[in-house]
Amino acid sequence: MRRTSKKTLLGTALAVTAAATVGGLSTDARSGWYARLRKPSWQPPPQAFGLVWTPLYASIAYASARALSRADDGSRPALRRALAANLMLNTAWTPLFFRARNPRLALAEILVLNVSNALLTRRLLREDRTAGLLLLPYAGWTVFATALNAAIARRNPKN
Repeated sequence: MRRTSKKTLLGTALAVTAAATVGGLSTDARSGWYARLRKPSWQPPPQAFGLVWTPLYASIAYASARALSRADDGSRPALRRALAANLMLNTAWTPLFFRARNPRLALAEILVLNVSNALLTRRLLREDRTAGLLLLPYAGWTVFATALNAAIARRNPKN
């Protein structure tokens, strides 16, 4: 069994950090617009999101590096493309929701992200079971975020 390459881990860590940085810079949970939105009672407090996303991003970076290190030369390019597409979708949600102030468009986008998560998880499971299992909390949290996004969109039809 191949070990996780440090170079591969550095690459996935940089890619994930870029996605997280864009998300962090695009989030404005203190804006008047966001404060005025009607939100469900089960929405976590704002500080919970950073506490959840930090380990999730770390697991995405490690799981992806682990799978890429174990993948054969034939499947590695497709796995890289799947990860890149997933990170682009992950990155896109925050600007759509907070900058464009469009919960409905963000909802459509996060639904596509959920499909990407399922496909990426399946691909990682094929390459390395542990890597695929490490993505399950990310996929689960994104499903929760989808429900939250849908509840906000439903409660705020004019946004």
